[in-house]
Amino acid sequence: MSAPRVASKICGLSTPASVAAALDGGAAYLGFIFFEKSPRNVAPQDAARLAQPARGGRAQVVAVTVDPSDILLDRLSEALAPDLVQLHGQESPERVRAVAQRTGARVIKVLHVSEAADLDAAARYEGAADHLMFEARPPKDAALPGGVGARFDWDLMAGRRYARPWFLAGGLDPWNVAEAVSRSGAPVVDVSSGVERGPGLKDPALITAFLDAVRRA
Repeated sequence: MSAPRVASKICGLSTPASVAAALDGGAAYLGFIFFEKSPRNVAPQDAARLAQPARGGRAQVVAVTVDPSDILLDRLSEALAPDLVQLHGQESPERVRAVAQRTGARVIKVLHVSEAADLDAAARYEGAADHLMFEARPPKDAALPGGVGARFDWDLMAGRRYARPWFLAGGLDPWNVAEAVSRSGAPVVDVSSGVERGPGLKDPALITAFLDAVRRA
């Protein structure tokens, strides 16, 4: 299977079947969520078992967190040893650097977008994070900072250049990801709720369909 032009991250994995579908479909990143309010939350030890098939360079393992404490970061480092830590909260550039130093992992910083002005925040983080992720700003009454199926105007990203490959997230699914890539120019796409049959319930068939759509994009 040839490598796709656009890389994919399947986020919120919690079962062996969903991990297998992601790996078999050529996902470059597997995301495991460590946030108790999320229906996709998993324990570090469980994530370590689920991630085992990805080791050896088959895919990068991502620990997804929201304003993580040092205690949680140490638990993740010990149990999972993630390749990357994704920061989904209000972390400052200084905190991003501290997380990278503490864990030895690369860091993805999520930035919420609803209008062009929100993209200005990227300049603060480019020197601190290894990668940026641009995701739709969740509704004000949302209980979760992401994974709610919200999307933003992909045209806002067109023509923008960043030092390292960036991720596009928010509201992507097998039916719109090709359009999202075309309009935004995203080098990496991230999906969670768009490949589920219910909150936190990944559908291996939808994962396969998403990855097939990305390969054709």
